[in-house]
Amino acid sequence: MQLQRITTHTKQPDLNPTWHVIDAEGERLGRLASRIAALLQGKHRPNYSRHQLTGDFVVVVNAAKVSVSGNKLTQKIYYRHTGYVGHLRSRSLAEMLETFPGRVIEMAVKGMLPRNRLGRQMLRRLKAYGGATHPHEAQVNAGQGPPKQKPAAAATRRAAPKAEAVAEKMMVPVEVTMGGSFAEQRSAAPAKAATATATKKKPAAKAKAPAKAPAAKRAPAKKPAAPKAAKK
Repeated sequence: MQLQRITTHTKQPDLNPTWHVIDAEGERLGRLASRIAALLQGKHRPNYSRHQLTGDFVVVVNAAKVSVSGNKLTQKIYYRHTGYVGHLRSRSLAEMLETFPGRVIEMAVKGMLPRNRLGRQMLRRLKAYGGATHPHEAQVNAGQGPPKQKPAAAATRRAAPKAEAVAEKMMVPVEVTMGGSFAEQRSAAPAKAATATATKKKPAAKAKAPAKAPAAKRAPAKKPAAPKAAKK
């Protein structure tokens, strides 16, 4: 009886890739590369699918201290071409471990991954370093600490400007306290308003100045009478 193969598809938010740190000191190159390739492809996961990027991130340290069997340090040759005629360059494994130890791991793992775009995406998740340190400490330790708790005073701080705006509209001096909620401050505002109006004293009425009597109108001056002409 032939088993039926069922292709599963995992949603992107459910993938949750993790970070693995591998120390290559004393490890055989081929055995180490096959283990890294399995982690990059995600074959250790129950939701592994060949058409998805379900693998994890891998950080390799001490890549310069990897070991090989036989005389591979001198017999294994890496070739590259510059693009110019007759410019074929070659380096032995010992020279590569001295100059570019990370490339030795990357090239060994690259031969064990699929030859397509998905395989190139998997290879980008490999970080190889010749020394014992790496700059991915934050990613490796992500999610291991205690969950962050939101501060309790954050909601009160957001409600404080609203309470001040309500007090300005009511034209009542309201003291904004950071200890209570906005609902408590809003309920206490009318009581404070009533107290403020009751205790507020009316300003004394200013004494009105006595009204000045209207000035008497002066009679218009009479014009002098013209002298009468003498009779002849």
